Amino acid sequence: MSQRFSRLLAWGLWSLDIAVLTTLLVTGDVDVDDGVWGTAGAILFIVVFATTGAMVASRVPANPIGWLLCLAALAFTIGGVCVAISEQAVRTGQDGFQVAAAAWVGTFVWMLGVGPAATFVLLLFPDGRLPSRRWRPVGWLAATALVLICFGVALAPGRIEDTAVSNPVGIPGAGPFLEVVAGVGLGLILLSILASCASLVVRYRRSAVEQRQQLKWLAWSLPVVLAWLIASIVVGTDGGETAVDISNALATMGLAVVPVSIGMAILRHRLYDIDVVIKRTLVYGVLTALLLGTYLGSVLVLRLLLGPLTGRSDLAVAVSTLAVAALFRPVRARVQALVDRRFYRRRYDAARTLEGFAGRLRHELDLETLGTDLRGVVSETMQPTQVSLWLRGTS
Repeated sequence: MSQRFSRLLAWGLWSLDIAVLTTLLVTGDVDVDDGVWGTAGAILFIVVFATTGAMVASRVPANPIGWLLCLAALAFTIGGVCVAISEQAVRTGQDGFQVAAAAWVGTFVWMLGVGPAATFVLLLFPDGRLPSRRWRPVGWLAATALVLICFGVALAPGRIEDTAVSNPVGIPGAGPFLEVVAGVGLGLILLSILASCASLVVRYRRSAVEQRQQLKWLAWSLPVVLAWLIASIVVGTDGGETAVDISNALATMGLAVVPVSIGMAILRHRLYDIDVVIKRTLVYGVLTALLLGTYLGSVLVLRLLLGPLTGRSDLAVAVSTLAVAALFRPVRARVQALVDRRFYRRRYDAARTLEGFAGRLRHELDLETLGTDLRGVVSETMQPTQVSLWLRGTS
């Protein structure tokens, strides 16, 4: 496949996704009012996957990861079309081959996007090759799981969920067997996802410096996604339609972080900034959790204490907000020092060494002693193979 053809194909798929989404929104086939947050999250998901996939596939066509990301976006776009057709048929009472085909495709097409993205992308990241031949069974396991899930769902008899259509290719009487097949496929796909994550650990231990930086980008995105998923679960426990809508939006927005990190790693865009990104994520993540806990705790305690005096006054909220604002800077400094000391020990020690040298520099007058101290500081902080100090002689 030539570079030009790859570029045309990749951006052609991107244009198709965007054109279909735009058409669905303009024609009103997507009922935004019935779930504005969920719809926004789904659109963001498709756009991010399609854009990242097109960028990677057009620039590195030999790497299958870009094409897998394009496949994920295309599968969800097709799924969106199928859902729109099915919902339109339910509202208008339409029937026919087009409606039945759309409802049937919509039952399994999403798995063709999620499955490869959750298994093969992790297994092949970042260079598009397996860590070694020993990992081939994991790939076959993931492929088998996808076949079993699609087979079990696509051939299940009866009415298709959220539609008024019966499965046109459902096998009568095979429902219990197909449920078992789909369940086995789901268990295998989960097992293959865990194995794919394990391959990243193995690859990291064996990789060189540049590939480790690439793996750090993906490693950073996984806890971020987990945090978004936890937030979506917490929001969804409310049980209302709006809460479920927001929960779905949080989940899809969180998953959109993964292709962005993958694209930056493969294209090596700001590759070595990942250490700064991880540091800031740790600092502000811990800081947010501490301040949020302090705010909620102080609001609860102050309302209990001041309730008999102030009634339903917002004094507790105001005092808690001022307290959190006052704590922001000192707590951030403490958290940043803790993160540096725990995760960036070499950089933390270097900063302490330079700080100590600056203090001695204010009081030391002997030039030879200063030169010795300077060479020692450079050796300790920069760790060069050789240190030389040249001084200009007096005229």
